[in-house]
Order: sequence, then structure tokens, then C-alpha cells
Amino acid sequence: MAVEVTDNPGQHRYEAHVDGELAGFAAYTLSATQIVFTHTEVHLEGRGVGSALVRAALDDVRRRGGLQVVPRCPFVRAFIDKHPAYADLT
Repeated sequence: MAVEVTDNPGQHRYEAHVDGELAGFAAYTLSATQIVFTHTEVHLEGRGVGSALVRAALDDVRRRGGLQVVPRCPFVRAFIDKHPAYADLT
């Protein structure tokens, strides 16, 4: 199953699509210095969609540079805790 993740700045969220259908999203608020992840919702639980979504979102934040990640969402916080390679973003 391929998960495609895109940033949807108009909706303030990263979206995960599977077979062209919305499978989940990670909502955020954005300032000049921070991106605050507030809520993650996944419709296909247990298939790795949530992890793929958060990994792609954090990779995109890293590529952008200059933003501190504030993981208010428990799912994003747990992902970062499990994957210390992303701890530098917080």
C-alpha cells in the first residue's frame, strides 16, 4: 500500500492519501518560527498510514529548515519519542 503525503496549507494540515482517497491528516498551526502539530487523524488504522504521514511531515519540515516542531498531538509526540532522529526538530 503506497501512502502519498502532501502539505495542504489552505487547510493547515498534511494529508495522507491511499489510492487517491484521504486516509488521514496531521493538523498544524504555523508561525514564522514554529509548526505546532495539534491533531492527527487516521482512517486506516494499523496499516502504517499514521507513521508514514508523520514521517513525511517531519521530513518536509526538516527540508524547509528554520522551524521548531511543537508536538502537542500525542501521536506526533509518540512518533518523535520512538524515532530519536527527529528529536532535533523539537
